[in-house]
Amino acid sequence: MTIETAPPKPINGIVVPPRGRTAALLTLTFGTFVVGTGEFSIMGMLPEFASSLGLSPADAGYAITAYALGVVIGAPLITVLGARLSRRELLLLLLLLFCAGNVLSILMPTPGLVEVARFITGLPHGALFGISALVAASMVERSRRGWAVGRILSGIAIATLLGAPFSTFAADHMGWRVAYLIIAVLGFVVFLGVLRYIPADTPNRANSPLREVTALGNTQVLLTLLTAAIGFGGMFAIYTYLTSVLQDVTHVPEWLIMVFMVVWGLGMLAGANIGAWIVDRNLDLAAILALAGSVLAMVVFPVLLHNIYGLMLDVFLIPAFVNALGPALQTRLMDFAGDAQTLAASLNHSAFNIANALGASLGSQLLAWHYGYGALGMGGGQSFRLGGLLVYLLAVAILKKSGIAEVREPIL
Repeated sequence: MTIETAPPKPINGIVVPPRGRTAALLTLTFGTFVVGTGEFSIMGMLPEFASSLGLSPADAGYAITAYALGVVIGAPLITVLGARLSRRELLLLLLLLFCAGNVLSILMPTPGLVEVARFITGLPHGALFGISALVAASMVERSRRGWAVGRILSGIAIATLLGAPFSTFAADHMGWRVAYLIIAVLGFVVFLGVLRYIPADTPNRANSPLREVTALGNTQVLLTLLTAAIGFGGMFAIYTYLTSVLQDVTHVPEWLIMVFMVVWGLGMLAGANIGAWIVDRNLDLAAILALAGSVLAMVVFPVLLHNIYGLMLDVFLIPAFVNALGPALQTRLMDFAGDAQTLAASLNHSAFNIANALGASLGSQLLAWHYGYGALGMGGGQSFRLGGLLVYLLAVAILKKSGIAEVREPIL
């Protein structure tokens, strides 16, 4: 049964016809694409960004950290403050804040103020992704939640496949500020799409802002979030400096850098879809395969730095394994979060960007200590991905020991 032929299903009390669900899913996917482009674009245009502001690549990386910290703080804060809003109302406000942050990034004249603007832009990120995933999952039957979440999260992969390379091109030829202007305009297009295609659900005006916070005292929720906070970090240690690696170590021509970025995006897209397919069959297997596979892919990264073809294969495999983890963790949180669905979904992306901040900071520190670019793979693979795998295995072991055979039906 496909999404187009499934009978209408209520979304928070609103029945959406099949065609309407298709338009809504496409809108949400385009939204994650735009927001993902806003997050990842700076990594591809880091050399031009650093040069225009008079910074070294290592110092310019702190703008990435600022954005990630905005996500970490914004996801729980905005979700709690917006507890009495409907999901549609909250999505619209978050999109406006995202657009405003990108415009501020364009206008700020100094590196410090640009970092402040990137922090503001990151504030709505986690809640945008989390609420989008919940709305998508509420449109399909329980057995297809992984597919729905994977479809929405594939917007991130498409961002690395198309959005980030285009941003790199725009930055190289028109400047990084123009690239952010385009992202702001696209963000407003998403705003109009949500206004048109996402059904107006009924808000719970009586809901307490602290209700979801108190509902988070679940060991499985906390360990799942910890897996995300640790497990995703290794990818950012590599992706942040991939352009510099290709220029300074592998010595590829400029046009081939774009090819590597596209290959990275293809890996993310493949991972999101394959991971979602496995989630709907065996959630734990999907998470464990993603974590273990990415450890191996990152550990061999230093060995392949001078081999263009081997490095290109690894540049595909690293994001493929990493992104396969996303649908698994997002779906697992739906199973265990109970009344804290919105906050847990948002915190998953907050945890994801804790990993972003840790990964970018680790990369900057390793380079500052003169360990070389090869250390990005060993450090990321061993310290982050292996740690995430151990935390996830601990969560599975605790669940089995508790004797819980089934999880609670998610409240979407």
